[in-house]
Amino acid sequence: MAHTAMSGNGTTPGDDPLQTAVWRLRSRGCWADAAALLLPDTPAAALQRASLLVERCLYTERGWEEAEDALRTAEALAHSDDERGAAACERGYLAYASTLLAVRDRADEARAALGRAAALIPPGASQRALLDFRRGLLAENLTSAPQAARAAYRRAHAGATAHENPLLLSFTWRHLAGLALRDGELAEARHGFSESLRIREELGYLVGTAPALVSLADTETEPEASRLREEARRLFRLLGGVPTWLSRQLAPLPPAATA
Repeated sequence: MAHTAMSGNGTTPGDDPLQTAVWRLRSRGCWADAAALLLPDTPAAALQRASLLVERCLYTERGWEEAEDALRTAEALAHSDDERGAAACERGYLAYASTLLAVRDRADEARAALGRAAALIPPGASQRALLDFRRGLLAENLTSAPQAARAAYRRAHAGATAHENPLLLSFTWRHLAGLALRDGELAEARHGFSESLRIREELGYLVGTAPALVSLADTETEPEASRLREEARRLFRLLGGVPTWLSRQLAPLPPAATA
């Protein structure tokens, strides 16, 4: 799929005007508007539309029914193993988002769908990198298995590099850095978060830039940490409070107690 099953690489091969418009809307958090540009009359278009609406759920914690409807359409149109595997990957991601955001526990569905995708998408395929990344998310956030997550992220990182998918690389850098920070590897974490931020700024992926700024701030000392968080707050407000879950990390600290 040219859109890499919505890992999205932030580029529009051949300067396709439709894909350029979809990317610009998506990168600014306008997933519904981007999806409205796509007619779900082919497997590729239906899958891309579903992917946009699934991503909206993770960033905004709403739109679940629209994502489900779009995903069912994509599943119905999928005929090849690649198409069925890509649809299963999105099904697993939607179930993961629902579980992570405490909407409904669908962890078993997420594992089953991503397992089905793994059986359909061969190793080395461009879509495999995105699948590996999402299996890493499950291992890290639903199973609490950081070693398995790290291995999956590294496979995804290698695949994203091989298939020149810079946006997915920004995610693998970010999550590998998060695991490094958890292990106390501050320099490694700072490098990974810096790379993630650099790629997102180069691509113009605004909706992912504020989270990258906050993550990098966690590895910096003052006054740089505060500068990064303030820039993240500015972008967060500019985008209307998206991603919603970032509000908890951007909440001002309580004043220090005084004697």
